[in-house]
Amino acid sequence: MPIPIAILKDSNFQLKCSPANFMHDDCLLAGVGAGQRVVTIQKGPLYRVLGSHVTLWCNVSGYQGPAEQTFQWSVYLISAPEREVQIVSTADPSFPYAMYTQRVRAQEIYVERVQGDAVLLHITELQDRDAGEYECHTPNTDERYFGSYSAKTNLTVIADTLSVSMRAQDLTRAEGDAMELTCEVSRSTAQHTHLSVGWYCLGGEHRAEILTLSKDFVLMPGPAYAQRFLTGNVRLDKVGSTLHRLSIAAVEPSDQGQVYCEAAEWIEDPDGMWKDISRRQSERTSLVVTQQGKALDFSCFLQQRTCCVGLRSDQDLCVGIAATKSALSEGDTLQLNCTLEAQRSGSRHFQVAWLLNSTEVARIDPSGLLVWKKEYEERARQGQLHAFKQSNTVYILAIREVGLEDGGGYHCSVLEVNAPGNFQSIQTNLSSTLRIDVKPLGLGLRAMLISRTATISYAQSFELICHVRASHPVKELLLSVRWLFQPNPPANGYQELVHVLPDGTVSWGPAQPLFQGRAQLEKERAFSWLRIHSAMAGHSGTYQCKVGVWRTLRGQPAASFTSNPVGIKVVPPESKLRVATRESSVEVAGGADAIIECRMEIPQNSSQLAVSWYFLPPPPADATPLRIVQTSHSGLLEYGAEFSSPAQKSRFLSQRVSSHMFQLRILSASPGDQGQYRCAVEEWRWLEGSWHGLGEQWSGRTRLQLRLPESELHLEKANHSILARQGQEVTLGCRLQGTLPPASRLSATWFHKKEGGPARPLLTLHHDGAIESPQEGLVGKLQLRRPAAGDLSLTLGSVQEGDAGTYHCQVQEWQQRGNREEWELQAWALSGYTQLTTIPPGNNDAAHNCLPQTALPNLYLLTCIVHPSLPCCSTTKDDSSAGRTC
Repeated sequence: MPIPIAILKDSNFQLKCSPANFMHDDCLLAGVGAGQRVVTIQKGPLYRVLGSHVTLWCNVSGYQGPAEQTFQWSVYLISAPEREVQIVSTADPSFPYAMYTQRVRAQEIYVERVQGDAVLLHITELQDRDAGEYECHTPNTDERYFGSYSAKTNLTVIADTLSVSMRAQDLTRAEGDAMELTCEVSRSTAQHTHLSVGWYCLGGEHRAEILTLSKDFVLMPGPAYAQRFLTGNVRLDKVGSTLHRLSIAAVEPSDQGQVYCEAAEWIEDPDGMWKDISRRQSERTSLVVTQQGKALDFSCFLQQRTCCVGLRSDQDLCVGIAATKSALSEGDTLQLNCTLEAQRSGSRHFQVAWLLNSTEVARIDPSGLLVWKKEYEERARQGQLHAFKQSNTVYILAIREVGLEDGGGYHCSVLEVNAPGNFQSIQTNLSSTLRIDVKPLGLGLRAMLISRTATISYAQSFELICHVRASHPVKELLLSVRWLFQPNPPANGYQELVHVLPDGTVSWGPAQPLFQGRAQLEKERAFSWLRIHSAMAGHSGTYQCKVGVWRTLRGQPAASFTSNPVGIKVVPPESKLRVATRESSVEVAGGADAIIECRMEIPQNSSQLAVSWYFLPPPPADATPLRIVQTSHSGLLEYGAEFSSPAQKSRFLSQRVSSHMFQLRILSASPGDQGQYRCAVEEWRWLEGSWHGLGEQWSGRTRLQLRLPESELHLEKANHSILARQGQEVTLGCRLQGTLPPASRLSATWFHKKEGGPARPLLTLHHDGAIESPQEGLVGKLQLRRPAAGDLSLTLGSVQEGDAGTYHCQVQEWQQRGNREEWELQAWALSGYTQLTTIPPGNNDAAHNCLPQTALPNLYLLTCIVHPSLPCCSTTKDDSSAGRTC
């Protein structure tokens, strides 16, 4: 029922809900500022089993711009939690990194758009390597940046430990005999999970639920077994910790079939929703019920009439079922009336369901809400099925264009509850069974769809053949053929491509624009052909043909038959690009320019190339590749975060020097540039009106080394550890030992490395005296002491929690070449490392004792909090006073 919400006049509000279930109680009303973007993702941590189909929802609200927003999904894997790995985008087919490209192209990973600003990420078969922190990002479409543009959630992959077993048997029971079956269900999941166990009977293609023990430990009978459950004829008992026993005191002919148990393992997600993470079925027991030949009991139901002559009490409830006619031909309309006889019926609350061969078709709850079973939803959308509540005692189900599958035994199930919103059962009653026979109009007509191949190369052609078979000569029948198409991934069911009427009239459907100028039709007696020329990626999907049988050339088909589905996969063009993978090395003099080459074989077509350059620092620095610069296929330059300062941009230049070679030019190479370099090249081609990435290849590594003169710089190499209270000032040492020649100048760079992250440049002093910081907003906080005197110590003003980590400096000596304005690198050196630990302002416990610090090599350090009244003490391994207090 609707939830009343009171909103103050002129106030702003936002209703935040899961796209997977917008009617769930976890929808939140949150106040936000006008135009403030908010990205919301499914709350974690989430636990899902290996091999399962996983979905993660994400939505965005408070945005400006188009109603259909772009979503980009990335993951931070456990193996590299600081590195973003791009998975899939709703707008950019080249977005996935190489490790996900194949799975995205194969639709093993895809994004389903629930609506313009809400999507679901699907992983069809979860792998161990998929565990990590997932990020949903929406690029900005607003006039300014305001709000949040991404959100993250954690996904953990666990083993599937659910086990379900029951001994397969062949049982024969006389009608009225007892039967017991036992099923063992277990799991060994470390997380807190619940189990549900259900028993089912499979008769032909129809599955009937017998009895289920839900995850909430509630016994729920299936519609066909509700009355027998209430009388104690059907029971489910838990025997011990893992055994579940089904008991039927007196079997009936309807119990005949394949009986098995099915278990599901459920886990409660942080949003309060329960998710079935694993399902298993046991082997099946074949049950045959022999009838005793006893007279039928007509004490209550007489064929289609309602059941009772008189009602004994206010609680009596009788249910009847009737049809306008019980013998129909294909294409006729069937109307089933479900009638209730009950005293005070106007003040009582009922849920009514129609069942065909003990399988539910549809139900209407006490509030009048109609719910179709999944296999009937498409027919209901097409207007073939209707169900409604005429009054509190009359419920009607109508089926237009009945088919052979609509024949069988129908009955109504009525559940009486306390109130519309309270589904606590008062009683359940069933009608008698009403037999409906449907005679074939098309004399055994059926349609078969055939394709010579299911996988098509891009720009090739393919053909689908719809073959109509019947026991009567097809040429004597009036037939229509409707071609249906469902794209991959599925979106809103099948779309009509084209409809060919019996008189040859052709009408195109909503799917035509995708096939414009590429589809060719042909029809001859029992065969229809659909040929698609120059196939595109958008033609991947599932096809069906639907054949209609007409009584006359006018009106509507009297019956229709849908073929089997045929899946067609259009494989995108394969990249012909080849990049040289041979390892190499480059050695240049310090301060000279360095050139790194990237050679390739380029396909002879209209492709464009995107080139990215990466840097891998040498040990002991972090080995995660850092992107230097990327040149997109359209020529757009984009620098990585570590190389985005003006000084770095001016030193690292990407250029194409020939049709087969790209170069990375490094101007005035310094010691910090030493390491390995790689290029990644991706081929792009103009397809279907837009650019598509065909694949990416990596070059081999090129190692850059510098040659330096014999002269050396001497820096203090001692390691230090500092414990500082947040808000105080801290000085990190970097001092030159000895003096410099008068014509020499120094340059220096300070690096900061947080725990688990790479060393990042913090501040750079150039040899011309200019100071630069790659990180905005830090220049005013950082101060070098006396560079001219060789003291390059760095002072941090008002340290905060984020300043914790390891610091070191790199110093270089430069001399001018003759009278020219060129400077040559003479020597360089690294300082020792200083580890800075911060504590909150109010923490005084550490101020009175020395704290041992063993994180730095070859030292036992004892350090006090930086405080004017407390001297700090530090000792080496050889100092016998180690462990003393300050």
